[in-house]
Amino acid sequence: MRAFLSDAVATAASAVKIILQSCKARRALPADPGRSIAILGNGPSLRQTIDSYPTWLSSVSRMAVNFASTSSDFRILRPDYYIMIDPVFFPAPGAAPTLADDAWEAIRHADWKMTLFVPSSRLDDARRLLGDSSTVGLRPVNITPVEGWRWFTHRAFDAGLGMPRPRNVLIAAVMAAIGEGFGKIYLAGADHSWTRTLAVDSDNNVCNTVAHFYEEKRVEQETTRIVEAYRGIHLHNVLESLMIAFRSYFHIKAYAAARGVEIINITPGSFIDAFPHSAPPAAKG
Repeated sequence: MRAFLSDAVATAASAVKIILQSCKARRALPADPGRSIAILGNGPSLRQTIDSYPTWLSSVSRMAVNFASTSSDFRILRPDYYIMIDPVFFPAPGAAPTLADDAWEAIRHADWKMTLFVPSSRLDDARRLLGDSSTVGLRPVNITPVEGWRWFTHRAFDAGLGMPRPRNVLIAAVMAAIGEGFGKIYLAGADHSWTRTLAVDSDNNVCNTVAHFYEEKRVEQETTRIVEAYRGIHLHNVLESLMIAFRSYFHIKAYAAARGVEIINITPGSFIDAFPHSAPPAAKG
């Protein structure tokens, strides 16, 4: 009874959020088992995947996330898709320059066809920041968190009206890939090993050394941003956020299974425990 009531409340709350926050969206395409995509998280292990399996990576579609465009690998990998959902990527006009400006600059100068996913609520900002690019197309996604009864959440996901609580960009990236009709989704650079680097200093500030695959200069800039982001945040807030993120992957697992989508985690040492771990297909045999 308690679980029923909890799901009922979550369903009702999600329905209200959809009404207030979500925009009309394209329905998820049917899963095509012949289409594969590698979602390239920015974890440090992505460096190993890029160096070890370049031929395999070039044989599948690729989706990059967040600050990947600021890496020298961006123009080598030439991702077919890109996704950014954090508010930091959508500064107001006239705001002080940040690393997000560098990310947009690189995206604007992509000389290959690429689809850029952005939150529906940020579509106007994205249009302003993207400018008149002739190669990059914008695709809005509803990042409204949807929870509750499975029949309800799956229908909302099918309609593109929301997703499992997107506490990090990889959750949104996987849902976007499912919506695009990919039958196989590979997760690379999805280390998610944040608990190894969490600490609390003598002033009770939560510290986290976030490692990425890209160049040292970019890592330093991102570390500075993370320090500011954690200011005033307590450890229980961080751990609760991590719990929500890892739980969302199990919601995605159930949804992917219902749609016939296979999700494979090819990240060495990844902490995500919802999906099977494997080496890229090129490494087998």
